[in-house]
Amino acid sequence: MKNIDKLINRIYNELECSEYIINHSNTVYKRTQEITKHYDNIDKELIKAGAKLHDVGRTVTSSVKHAYIGADLLRELNIDERICKITERHIGAGITPLEAKKLELPPRNYIPETLEEKIVAHADNLVHGIKFVDLDFVIKKWTNKGMSNDSINRLIKLHDELIN
Repeated sequence: MKNIDKLINRIYNELECSEYIINHSNTVYKRTQEITKHYDNIDKELIKAGAKLHDVGRTVTSSVKHAYIGADLLRELNIDERICKITERHIGAGITPLEAKKLELPPRNYIPETLEEKIVAHADNLVHGIKFVDLDFVIKKWTNKGMSNDSINRLIKLHDELIN
């Protein structure tokens, strides 16, 4: 990917991303760097773009719908589909079709599939605002939010796949 920083800044400006979105996304990118040091065969530029653009949908809504809305905003700007998929699939450790239906999301695949998608999704899990957090913090937060055991188990499985 050429001129990735220029592209990211252009999108931030065009979508009028808040300072919070930008700061949070920069922290998620820093978190990806901790995860990616364990891997040789990954697209680090794609991860950078995905991490820094994953929350652009928050310019429209802070609900779970921000993931698919952000992906669609990026598609309207003709952004690489791989970045759009990272944005669409970054919620938690993924959303199953049944969960998507309950959340009134469009029928799409919200489970991260590629290594880059998984890394950005989990880096986002391990960031609270602009602060790095650990898996125990996330499990406690998700439990307090009433997240299902299936979601928490997917989180733990993703963590084990990427970190351990």
